[in-house]
Formats: sequence, C-alpha cells, structure tokens
Amino acid sequence: MLNPNLDEIQLNKQEYERYSRHLILPEVGLEGQKRLKAASVLCVGTGGLGSPLLLYLAAAGVGRIGIVDFDVVDHSNLQRQVIHGTSWVGKPKIESAKNRILEINPFCQVDLYETNVCSENAIDIATPYDIIIDGTDNFPTRYLMNDVSVLLNKPNVYGSIFRFEGQATVFNYEGGPNYRDLYPEPPPPGMVPSCAEGGVLGVLPGVIGCIQATEAIKIILGQGTTLSGRLLLYNALDMTFRQLKLRPNPVRPVIEKLIDYEQFCGIPQAKAEEAQQQKLPEMTVTELKKLIDSGAKDFVLLDVRNPNEYQIAQIPGSVLVPLPDIEQGAGVAKVKELLNGHRLIAHCKMGGRSAKALGILKEAGIEGINVKGGITAWSQEVDSSVPQY
Repeated sequence: MLNPNLDEIQLNKQEYERYSRHLILPEVGLEGQKRLKAASVLCVGTGGLGSPLLLYLAAAGVGRIGIVDFDVVDHSNLQRQVIHGTSWVGKPKIESAKNRILEINPFCQVDLYETNVCSENAIDIATPYDIIIDGTDNFPTRYLMNDVSVLLNKPNVYGSIFRFEGQATVFNYEGGPNYRDLYPEPPPPGMVPSCAEGGVLGVLPGVIGCIQATEAIKIILGQGTTLSGRLLLYNALDMTFRQLKLRPNPVRPVIEKLIDYEQFCGIPQAKAEEAQQQKLPEMTVTELKKLIDSGAKDFVLLDVRNPNEYQIAQIPGSVLVPLPDIEQGAGVAKVKELLNGHRLIAHCKMGGRSAKALGILKEAGIEGINVKGGITAWSQEVDSSVPQY
C-alpha cells in the first residue's frame, strides 16, 4: 500500500520515541513514518544480503515484512549473515531472522514462508506486499522474482555480491528497466561461481544490503532519486562506486506468465552433464584412507582446488594442480609429468571440480578416479582435525 490512507495509521507513544530521529527529518516526519508503518516488503532470502536489509527495514519501522527461505543456519554463514547467531546454527534461517527482527522492533509483523519459492507459489507469496527485495544468489530465482514483480507491477530492489564486488539497482519501478534488460539471457550453468566456490568478503553484503534497504525506504517515502535506470557497481578493494545506465529494451520479450526457470537457466542440462561426469570411476574417502595407510606408492593424489584453499586444508600426500590450469592446458602436461606410469586419483572440495578435471584429462588420454565428497567428506568421515570451509 504505497499510497495508504494515513488517517487510519497511528503511532503509539513508544513508537514516537523509537522513531524520533526520523520524525524530526522533514523528508520523513510523521507522514513518512506512517507510510513506513503501512508498508509491506517481501524479502526473498535471509543470507548475506537479506541479513542487513531486514535489520534496517525493521529498525526503520516497516510495518510488515515477509521472509522467504528454506535453509538452516550454518557455521559458514556467520562470517557475513549478521542477522543469525551461533545459537541458531542448525535451525531455520527464517525463525532466526524473525527472532532478531522482533528483538529490534516488536511492532513489526513478520510473515514466514519456509519454502523454495517457485513458479507455482511465487505469485501467491508476493501478492500481499508492496515491494519485492531480491536477496537471492542464483539465476533461476532472480529471473522468477523479476517476472513476478513485472506481472504484479511491483518494484524489485535488486542486489548481488561476489568476492569483493557488488551490484544494486531498482527494477520495474515507474516505467524503468527490469532484470531482463540487464541480463536478457542467463549465463551457462557453472560460468559464474557461487560464493561457496569463489568466496566473499564478509562486510560486502552489508554494504549492498544496506543500499537495498535504503532504496526500499526511499520508494516507500516517495523521497529522493532511486537507482531505477542505474546499476550501481561497488568494488570493496578499491573502495569505488561506479554507475552504468540501464534502459528498457524495446524488443525484450513480453512477460505474460511464469515459466520453468530451472529449464530456462539450463539447470537440468547441467545436471545431466554432471551425472555423465559422475560415471567416472569413484572411491570413497575411507577407501582412500586405507590405500594411503597401506603404504601403496603406485598412485598420485591430485588436488584441483585453488592454492588458497590448499593452504586451508590438505589430504596428506596430495599434489596441487588447480582446475583453471588444467582447463587452460598447462595443467594437463603437468599431470602427465607427475603420473609417470602411476594411476591418478583426484579430489577437490566436494567432488564436482575434480570430476570436471578428470573429464578434461580423459579427453587427453589420462584416466583417473574421483574421490567422492572430496576433502569435505575426508574431514567428516576420516580426519575431523582437517578444517571444513
């Protein structure tokens, strides 16, 4: 309700005290604070981006917040997902987020949707809310929520992060562009690494999430100039902000209905290729441990992770040849030199990259065995002193 009947909205005495620094801002004032109380925002994802933006939307006095997520809190989340705490590890993220929001602002209505948002439920979930905020980390859900916002004619506040860089903008607002104007087609699956694969600076999503919260608040208040039509690019290493102009594409496809976004982004095809890769010979980490303990010298244990990952944890006796080197060709020659008649056993963090490396090596005439579950399984099943990351 971006144009609410403000006569029906009242603040109690505690709210006057709580929002006093807003009330003395002419751009907010009593009318603006009532607008915030009347507003409803749907946040898809309670991860790195969702954490700060939920905290600040609640603190600002947004009256109704919907949260969509089906994940549980993991130790690896705590480096950047500041809405969650150690005591919530293993518990649903949406419950953790609601608990923290109500600690900040007990006057906020918090709706929980512990589900995987998809074409079948997205419209029903998003319909009651004024603004959609995209805090997701995958292309199918980004396209889905973009199309939902277009079909429902709702602003979509977008953010994304990777390593040391972030982006933010506002889609589908006052005739401005939408996500399909920025990315008409999704990249091939696996082309863009996830944060789990490439890493992310812990404070980066705090910056981008706060920008998303700011944009949502400005839309609710009707104040300032939003990022609609502008893509904000942030580089934390350089501490620089740049802007790119975005315009609606006059020949973009008309969005008339929701589609199969997994299919659109090539996920089933990628899974089929992955299944083909998984037909490679495999061994478990316990089998590898027995082989190492036997003193066998007829194999080379190849680690295809990145050098910084190798510094974190290693399986004893492994030799590092990163996957990018194998993909570029130089690593293939190095592997041939290392083998010298020995058999090849390869591993990575969880098994995916080593399977890909073995596929490339197979084309070069080098057969190998993949370690199922990688060094993560080694830590879980063989040697708990090896750090998990």
